[in-house]
Amino acid sequence: MSSIYLDHAASSWPKPPEVVQAMVACMEQYAANPGRGSHEMAVKASRTLFEGRKQLAKLFRVKNPNDISYALNTTMALNLAIKGFLKEGDHVICTAVEHNSVRRPLEYMKQSRHVQVTYVKTDRHGHLRMEDVIAAIQPNTRLIVCSHSSNLLGSILPVADIGELCRQRGITLLVDAAQTAGTVDIDVNGMGIHMLAFPGHKGLLGPQGTGGLYVHPDIELEPLLHGGTGSQSEAVEQPSVRPDRFEGGTQNTPGIAGLVEGVKWIQRETVDRIYRHEWELTQQLMTDLLEIEGVQLLGPELGQAKTGIVSFTVSQTDSSEIAFILDQSFGIAVRAGYHCSPLAHETAGTMERGAVRASVGCYTTKTEIEQLAAAVREIAKHMKQ
Repeated sequence: MSSIYLDHAASSWPKPPEVVQAMVACMEQYAANPGRGSHEMAVKASRTLFEGRKQLAKLFRVKNPNDISYALNTTMALNLAIKGFLKEGDHVICTAVEHNSVRRPLEYMKQSRHVQVTYVKTDRHGHLRMEDVIAAIQPNTRLIVCSHSSNLLGSILPVADIGELCRQRGITLLVDAAQTAGTVDIDVNGMGIHMLAFPGHKGLLGPQGTGGLYVHPDIELEPLLHGGTGSQSEAVEQPSVRPDRFEGGTQNTPGIAGLVEGVKWIQRETVDRIYRHEWELTQQLMTDLLEIEGVQLLGPELGQAKTGIVSFTVSQTDSSEIAFILDQSFGIAVRAGYHCSPLAHETAGTMERGAVRASVGCYTTKTEIEQLAAAVREIAKHMKQ
């Protein structure tokens, strides 16, 4: 096992002790089906799920907790939003830094329902110009999909400005918060977000297999799943009431119990403090890497707003080789390759060999950053010989 973990953009680790304790307590004490019985264990499981909605609603400033539905991950939430909202002939705008969790559902809708898709380019650092978004709007534009932050570049896109544009033009805004939930402040009403897809296992510090989708009360979606909900069981169709409409099948109660504690931990620490901690570490790492000959950084430049992601290349060396050496020779876990985001690599000009991505978390230390920089310095020196 690597002694230094810098792959938080994929999954945060370690988790706060409270998260693990809550999951174990659930498994040992009340791991019954929520909403499927009136006995004490089932009721406690149901209360855990609602407590999770309440905590998430507080974090994202959602008025009604029942407008938040659980999902296994951001990918599932995005599929629910995209496939459940778009109709044949609709036009969608998204950006050129989107993850495959957005691109692939959109391309599927393009082929199966003749939905039109426009990809708005950013600059190579991942910065988006609002005039380019405005120019892409068509009479049938019904949805704008936007990553809050690129999972490759770390750039933070102007979601509030896009939200205001959507309000003016009567367009729905779906935001992919895979890299920002828990680490960047999100106010769904203040930012004009109609749908917010988020993971539980990254910045929210919960376990894998958790996440969700906020849907504005005025938005109607076709369910992605149809099946048992524990409510309106006599009806043939999926219930119309939220969140049951979007939550067919048994929910991950132990995982959500852990997620509740992760969100509570964030609220105690505050999102602003977590963001500042991660930003300062990325600035230190960028400063150190810029001093190494042959290293090229991707994304926003020093001093600019970004999430805790630093992606880079080393000379002409394949990124996977760099990551392998970091892991095997230095005990440092990073990610390499295309990060399920080929659009962003096309934008950055790194499709040929991918990039190494180091991503920090709330537990990352300055010493760990220094050790990564020292390791990259040694690798770059060796590659030059």
